[in-house]
Parts: sequence; C-alpha cells; structure tokens
Amino acid sequence: MVISPNKLTIDLESLGFNLEQIRNCTEKDTKIMGIVKSDAYGHGLVPVSKTLEKKGVYCLGVSFIEEALELRKAGIKIPIVILCGIETDEEAEAVIENALTPVIFDSGAAEKLENIGRAKNKKVKIHVKIDTGMGRLGIDCNETAGFLQNLRRSSFLEIEALMSHLSSADEEDREFTQGQILKFIKIVTEARRLGMDLNLNHLANSAGTVAYKSSHFDMIRPGIMLYGGLPCPGFKTDVKLRPVMGLKSHILQIRDFEDKTPVSYGRTYYTDGAKKIAIVSAGYADGIPRCLSNRGKVLVGGKTCNITGNICMNMLACDITGIDNITAGDECIIMGTQGREAITGDDIAGLCSTISYEIFLSMGCSLKREYI
Repeated sequence: MVISPNKLTIDLESLGFNLEQIRNCTEKDTKIMGIVKSDAYGHGLVPVSKTLEKKGVYCLGVSFIEEALELRKAGIKIPIVILCGIETDEEAEAVIENALTPVIFDSGAAEKLENIGRAKNKKVKIHVKIDTGMGRLGIDCNETAGFLQNLRRSSFLEIEALMSHLSSADEEDREFTQGQILKFIKIVTEARRLGMDLNLNHLANSAGTVAYKSSHFDMIRPGIMLYGGLPCPGFKTDVKLRPVMGLKSHILQIRDFEDKTPVSYGRTYYTDGAKKIAIVSAGYADGIPRCLSNRGKVLVGGKTCNITGNICMNMLACDITGIDNITAGDECIIMGTQGREAITGDDIAGLCSTISYEIFLSMGCSLKREYI
C-alpha cells in the first residue's frame, strides 16, 4: 500500500471540547445547531456530525439537501436544517420522506412543500429566513408579516422557527449588529402577536454567540468555533478553543546552500549567507496557500522556520539553519503543534488576508483525513 507522506488529522476529542466551551457561553436551555455544511468545513461531514449528535446538539445545519440525505443514510437521527432551502418537487418530496427541515425564503418553495405534503398527507417543519441586514437570502423585513400570514394558511407547513443571519458580529463596531438584533426581536414579537408558537428562533453565528448574548434567542448556530477557528483573524474572545485539524508533512532532503543561492521557482528568494534548507513533501496540492511563499512558517524540531521561495505543487522549502539533529524523514508541521510552538488556521489566514474557513476547506478537501 502506498502511503502519502502528508497526514491530515482531525481531532474529534477537540471538537467535543470546543462544543463544551461554546455551551458555557449560553443559558442551559439554549439549543445548539451544529453547522456542518461544506463537509463540516473540510473536517468530514459524517464523522463530525456523529460526534456532535453524540455530544447532544439539538440539530445540524447543512447547505443543501444532498448533505442532509448523506447524514440520514449514515444513521443521523436528530433534526437536520437545510440552510439554503430547496428548489424542486423532487427535493420537496425527499424533505418530507426523510423528515428534514428546509429554510424557506420565497413562496415558490413553500408552495412545493405544501402541495407534496398534501399529496402525502404529511406535515413538514420549516424555518423562515428574514433578511435583517445580511443582504443575502431572506424575506425583506418589511414583507415579513404578510409572508408569515400566507404561510399560516397552509395545512401542511409547520413554522417551527424564524431565523436571520448576522453579517458583522466579528467587527469591533457594534452598532450594525445591535440593529440587526433589534430588528429580529421586533419580527419575532410581531409573529407571536399573530398567534405563532415559535420556540426555536435563531440568529447567532459563532461571533454572535460569544460577543452578543442578546442574539442567542432559543438556539445558536456555531460553525467555525466548533473547529477551533475564529470568525476572523484577531477576533477577541476569552473562549479557549482547541484546533481540530492538523497537517503534518516530512522532510525529503536537506540542502546546504552558499550565500546568494536562489531557492525554488522564479528565484524569489536568495539565501542571505550560508543556509541549511529543508525540502518538505507538501505544497499547494495539499491545500497550502501559495501566498505563504516567502512569508509563511512551519515547525521543524520544535522550532518555527521560515518558508523560503515559492511554494510548489508538492513541495516547499524552509530555512532550518541553526536547528541541530534534523535529518531527512523528520516531521514538519504545516498546521498544528510541535513542542511548545503552534501554527493555527488563523495564523495562516492572517498571513493570506483571508479567514480560517478557507484554510480548513482547502486542506480538508485535498487530503485523506485521519480521525483521532
């Protein structure tokens, strides 16, 4: 059997630890929807979902029906919310047959579910999405009352919750987010005045969960923080999280280069004096952002080492000058811990002017995962 020199590890114990830290931010009766869309942010849809179900989350959130059906096939029993809704009659039928909960944000999907529910004499639970300022999916705030009144006429649609999404809860300026929360409170209050029994309303993402307790309502929707990442690099929180994903590689060769020797494609790096350079068996094919060329770090021998030269498809080079007793075959940490040093997804994201979501997805989709 051919074994890859690179190993992507997923620490499910750390996933459970992070869930508990998030729970500690809420009241005891606040439910949790674990967000597992996009293959659980690259961590593996089914293993992550089974862990979260075992740890007692109320429900799971996916993007599309294919993910929901995969979870039902894998034996997941708890509610599954389809955040991007459904489009076709076939999808509406699958929703009803598999006891799924679609998010509704237009009348077309509602009509499909109503018609098929009537044909099968089965009710379907739905969550209605309101746009309070995200500018993405959702019913306009000013149209909510009329939309809900139309839905209430249905005999086969059960409105279980209203929901919205915070666009800027990770920013230091709190005014816009507080405005979104107030809009949502007003909408929920009006819906209940109309006689709607709503007990699962949800608004808070990861950032909202830790920064805006007033956004918790009946349920929260943590995503990135389950996986040990922050909503954005530099996000301030006292919540202690553990990285769930790690990427390990190893050294293929060690080279001794003289002063002014070019390294890798394009000669973007020349040695400044005599250098010991390690050639490592991982590159952008493994999800490592190429923008880390000449600016990223790796860990070798418990020390932080600079990436030198352009990252290649299957290799990168790093400066191990001054680190003793390193040989070909030794471990190189791309993301994770070694000794007392650590490189996180947020560290990498910060250097690449992106967010850890993208880093996790890129690495998670590139390599076979090993679950711890």
